[in-house]
Parts: sequence; structure tokens; C-alpha cells
Amino acid sequence: IQEMTEYKSEVKKIYAPVGRVYERLADLNNLAVIQQGLDNPEAMRRIQEQAGDKVKPEQLEQIVEKLRSLQFDTDSVSGETPLGTATLRIIEREPEKTIKFAAEGMPVAANMWVQLLPNGENECAMRLTLKADLNFFIRQMVGKKLEQGVDGLAQMLASLPY
Repeated sequence: IQEMTEYKSEVKKIYAPVGRVYERLADLNNLAVIQQGLDNPEAMRRIQEQAGDKVKPEQLEQIVEKLRSLQFDTDSVSGETPLGTATLRIIEREPEKTIKFAAEGMPVAANMWVQLLPNGENECAMRLTLKADLNFFIRQMVGKKLEQGVDGLAQMLASLPY
């Protein structure tokens, strides 16, 4: 029996009340703001700066093109992959605490959740967790990238305007 592999981001600090952060993340239409930022040269410069030497400019261009093609609605975000359309769909919401997602249209079963924790009135902590059904070989090939990806996504979510 194969065990789900778990990847956790570092805990990210968000300088906004937990309720506002939850409301923003619980309706995925709100994440379309990411696409608007892609046309802002200043925002792109900051993204490249944050990525540092981990991401080459041409890799960043590929990521930007993928982000531009994402489609959002209240409960899901979808994008094209070499294997067809992949979707992250919200399957559970616990107000001001957790938003749980399931992956659809992917070659492996995966769930992801956003955990929020209040930290005073105008600040909260956030952590992303991904659990994926990976066999040993796939885990060896993509494990490190998934770890970095989960942390990068958490960093991006933490830096959104709330």
C-alpha cells in the first residue's frame, strides 16, 4: 500500500486580519488579481528579485505564460498541462481556519490545504500543505520541486494584497 507524501510550506506571516485573508482565498475569483499583476513591470521585477538565482528569466517567462492561461471561478482554478486540463477544486471550507482542495485531471491523486491562524488583530499565519500519492520513483524525481513549489506558492499567496 502506497502512502501519501506530504509537503509543507514554511509558515508565512500575512499582515492582515485572518477573516479578510480567509474571505480572499475562499473565493478563487479573487486570485485573478495575480494575472493583472503580470502586466505590471514593477511587480514582475519584484517577483524576479524574490526568485533570485533559483529561477532563470526564461523559466519565469514560462511560469508567467502558465499563470496568464489559468481560469478561475469561485471554487476552482484550472490550467492546461501536457496531459490535459488540471483543476484544483475547493472541497471544504472551515471559515477563518482551513480551505481544502482536491486535484482533478492529474496523473496522481493529490490534496492541498491552506491553514490560517490568527496572530493578533491585524496579522495571521498561513501554511500550505500538499499530500500527493507518489510512488518511490516519482517521489525521487519531483519531490524536491514539489517542496519548493509548495513554499513558492505559499510565498506568492502571502504577498497578495489583502
